[in-house]
This record gives sequence, structure tokens and C-alpha cells, in this order.
Amino acid sequence: MHRFLILSCIAVTAALTACSTTRQAPDTSIKTSSVIAPEGRKSVTKDDGDASAPLLAGPHHLAGRTLEISSLADLKLNDKEVILSFDDGPIPGRTDKVLAILDQFGVKGAFMMVGQMAEMHPALARKVAMDGNTIGSHTYRHANLNALSFDAAMAEVTKGEMAVTKATGTDVAFFRFPYLAESHRLRAAIAMRDMVVMDVDIDSKDYFTTTPASVTQRTLNLLQKRGHGIILMHDIHKRTATMLPTLLSKLEGEGYKVVTLKFRKTQAPSNLVASADFVATR
Repeated sequence: MHRFLILSCIAVTAALTACSTTRQAPDTSIKTSSVIAPEGRKSVTKDDGDASAPLLAGPHHLAGRTLEISSLADLKLNDKEVILSFDDGPIPGRTDKVLAILDQFGVKGAFMMVGQMAEMHPALARKVAMDGNTIGSHTYRHANLNALSFDAAMAEVTKGEMAVTKATGTDVAFFRFPYLAESHRLRAAIAMRDMVVMDVDIDSKDYFTTTPASVTQRTLNLLQKRGHGIILMHDIHKRTATMLPTLLSKLEGEGYKVVTLKFRKTQAPSNLVASADFVATR
């Protein structure tokens, strides 16, 4: 059983090396031991000592408004507003570091979890939710849905949603396509499940084998051109946790605000409710 768990973890980690429209070279910074380490046990790892990382001493003023949405049409950001989104986790030794950094800056992120990862690390998945972050799903096994039949793709979406819901103890109202590989039919079907598809405005490309400083600069350059947007990062990569304090400090220094995303359930029109009551009493 233990051997099966190890092999399963290795397979999942290999599948999560990139989350873009094209597959990239594997991220060799992810070690098998960090994926299968028992929850509650601190991993003993060497600190990278990123010389460019700023001190995290507060107070900070990076937190912005809370935006409640019921559909993608409601997701409208003002200038200098960003949403921090993290795909592919949770993973011990990485996701928990990201959570600690977000907490130090007083901001929240949107975590698009892979169902298998949430199943393997339910305590960490639940902590992400308990910390007040937005929870979304990213399919069950990070499959390219465009390579599957429609029925198989929707089964993958549903299984992932159920796994993340069970692990986090909260409803999952957001979804992001693995590799950003989507179709109009799939988007419509997912919307019918009362889930908001999370698009990407700024791709940090933190899945590239590059330095944390390069990831930070690339993200800032793209953001300065656009002025606002949803930033895509991945909480499974060591370089992401390393660069995050620098990125947040620079965003704060340039006057950006991090928006917290919440789902707002739509209410059925009163005339439909009244009609249903009338039918039920006949």
C-alpha cells in the first residue's frame, strides 16, 4: 500500500509540472519526499536565502476589497487591482509557505486545487480554506480536457470538484481548465453547475525552470502593461514561494491592491418561486 501511495504521488507530481497551453520541461526542484511527507511533520529543507527577498515586517496595506461574484461577467477589476491565483496544489512544504506569506501581507489568494492532491493532503487543503482563501477545482488528475470526450471531461470535472469539496469542507464555486485547454461547450456545461471559470490575465510562467527573480520581473512587466488582472501562479513550485515576498512588496510599493474573491449564490426570481409553490399546492 505504501509503495502504491509513493508511485501515485510521483505520477501526480509529474503531471503537474506545468499548467499552460503547452507542456514545459519537468520542474526538477520538486522532490518526491516533499510530495509524500506526512501532514503535520515539518520538512527539513535548506533555505534558499534569496538575497532579493525583502523583510516582511508590517504593517502592510496591500489588502483591497472583497468582490462577490456569481458569474464571470461580475468579475470586473479596477486599475491597480489584482487577484492572486495558485494552481495545482496543495503540496506540503510549498502551499503552507505560500499561506504564511499571504498571511504576513494580510491578503488572500484563489487556490485552484487538483482533486488528487487535495485527497492526499486533506489537512493542508482544509487549512487553505480555513484561512479565508477562495477555493476552486482544477479537475481530479490535471487532465487535458480537450483530449477527452465531452462525457469523460465532465466526469473529470465532477470528480475533481467532489474531491476538493470533501477535503476542504467547503463548496467549490470556481474552476480553472488545466493547461488552459477549454472549449465553449465545456465552459457552458461548467457554468451550468454554478461554477465560475477562472481565466488568466497575467501568466507568471513560474513553471519555467528559471530564477525566482525572473518570475517576479516577468509578472511585473506584464502587469504594468495591463494595469490589473488575475495573476496565475502555482503553489507546487519552490521558486514561487521564494519569489512571492518580493512580488507582493513591489505590488504594495506601486500602489496595487489584492482583491479577495467570493462566490455569491444567485437567487431564483420571485415569480419562479411563486409558480413552484402554486404547482406544489395543486
